[in-house]
Amino acid sequence: MKIIIVGTAFPLRGGIAHFNALLAMHLKTRHEVETVTFKRQYPKMLFPGKTQEESGEQAGVEPAPQLVDSINPFNWWNVARRIAGWHPDLLIFKYWLPFFGPCFGTIAGGVKKRTGAKAIYICDNIIPHERRPGDVVFTRYAFRRADGFIVQSDAVEKDLRSLFPGAHYRKVPHPVYENFGKAIPKKTAREKLEIRAEKIILFFGYVRAYKGLSVLIDAMSHLKDTGVHLLVVGEFYDDEQKYRSRVEELGLQSQVTFVSEYVPNDRVGEYFSAADVVVLPYLSATQSGIVQIAYNFDKPVIATTTGGLVEVVVDGKTGFLVPPDSPGELAASIRKFYDEEKEAAFAENVKSEKKKYSWDSLVENIEGLAAEVSGTGK
Repeated sequence: MKIIIVGTAFPLRGGIAHFNALLAMHLKTRHEVETVTFKRQYPKMLFPGKTQEESGEQAGVEPAPQLVDSINPFNWWNVARRIAGWHPDLLIFKYWLPFFGPCFGTIAGGVKKRTGAKAIYICDNIIPHERRPGDVVFTRYAFRRADGFIVQSDAVEKDLRSLFPGAHYRKVPHPVYENFGKAIPKKTAREKLEIRAEKIILFFGYVRAYKGLSVLIDAMSHLKDTGVHLLVVGEFYDDEQKYRSRVEELGLQSQVTFVSEYVPNDRVGEYFSAADVVVLPYLSATQSGIVQIAYNFDKPVIATTTGGLVEVVVDGKTGFLVPPDSPGELAASIRKFYDEEKEAAFAENVKSEKKKYSWDSLVENIEGLAAEVSGTGK
């Protein structure tokens, strides 16, 4: 097949770009694949981060043509005409935010009108954590142009079936991110980061209210006697000062370190390698790519029982699960992790568990779904 992936891609940054790069790499072993990305992904006034582009190069990843303007309908039709001229068999859109619904839907419709191409959406979210007016309308617009869907958690499957009961779809777990390299010795990582604590837990990724960092900070107030150190690494898409003020209010300055910046690919491994366990105190979630990064480095995960997290974190085997918005129970699980010396056993279990999260499985299911919606079987 000739496949065009439309969405965030290098030189743009972030988890969606990493996902699309890995997807393209694995699809290319069996198909002809091109990726098209944004020349304007978000208007500056709507983007809370510092920059939308990756710093430096990415090994083995070529910059994708930056063609799409997310807020210009005339551009969408032009991009559709251009992609149609490449005579694709399949379009793939990674869908995570209804803001892109009109753009993706118009491009998909324009290409399908001119060619026999089919369109598949790989859905991180259908209705996002932080809802806005127009979410359902924009999503319906985009999905009416779709032939099939890949969902990656039970929560997203439920949302899809609610909006589109007759949708053709397959549920495939989010594969492990393998683009951050291999783990390095914990001692080496801590020396590089100049961290001297003996017990380190990691909160990693963009900081937004729904990710529950405030709950984890409150949990740390129950762990003052344990020597546990919290490493918060990621760019703030929420008010950073309120988190720092809460740390000061609770007297946790010596137990919490903030690294409030986007981490380039070549340094991600340092932070995961330095940690004993990764903590996801999310208040709501459909899924999280952070678990797949943690599993890449064989790291256990302590997470909340929300959304798709319960599908990938096996309680008592690869980590612990606790109720959301429960600082006391979260603190108790962290204390138990150290008191019962769970790190080594959980890490071994992660090595086994992560085998089910393969890119080959995703590729095979995309192929099967494409054949199904094309009427060729498989």
